[in-house]
Amino acid sequence: MEQETLGDIFTRRFGPAPRAGAPATLLVHGLGLSGRYFVPLAERLAARGRTVLVPDLPGNARSRAAARGASSPERAAADLARWHRRLALGPSLVVANSVGCQVAAALAARAPGLVRRLVLTGPALEPGTSGWRLCGRLLADAPREPLSLLAVAASDYLVTGPLRIAGSFRYALRDAAASFEANLRRVSAPTLVLRGTGDTIASGPWVRHVARTVVDGRAVEVPGAAHAAHYSAPDAVAERIESFTTEVHA
Repeated sequence: MEQETLGDIFTRRFGPAPRAGAPATLLVHGLGLSGRYFVPLAERLAARGRTVLVPDLPGNARSRAAARGASSPERAAADLARWHRRLALGPSLVVANSVGCQVAAALAARAPGLVRRLVLTGPALEPGTSGWRLCGRLLADAPREPLSLLAVAASDYLVTGPLRIAGSFRYALRDAAASFEANLRRVSAPTLVLRGTGDTIASGPWVRHVARTVVDGRAVEVPGAAHAAHYSAPDAVAERIESFTTEVHA
């Protein structure tokens, strides 16, 4: 793993160095977190020869100084698009988790030339669900996740800061109510929507709805995993991603 700040965004790199015009695999983290909880999946994908880039989104963790305050999914998508263009990458595979799925959907809708394929893992948030209910679902999910993930998340939350997380959560709720589904309808890239069978945050019906909303979507479940399936079941998620990209390529 290599670590560097590209522009003003802290980025972890796995596998071959990125080349101008060549596609890469981008992993987009969820609310208040960093790219650290994507390391298990990044290692699996890089072992298959992929260039994997895992940025800390501006305002979060080691990119905290890149934004003055809380960031909305739309703003994070714009920042990610600028970062992608600065690296001169080709159309890429974008893999996101949780609220990061809102960022990825906005990126694919507003900058379709940057996204070749899209993988949404545990997409949040469901429109119409109150903030308090979503917090309850998050608390219900926590005991289903590995203890090591909870330690990573707690550390990231402390670095990002509770005020920024609260502000970003409000922005994410507004995005879910007003923009998320509209962005999904504009996604033309082939899309895989993944869900751990134990996920209490992204329900089965909602995940299937997301897959039906994009132009070319399919929904797949990962047995035994919870909301962060990419962390607790990285081999299974990597296999599903590889099958999806091979199928689409064929």
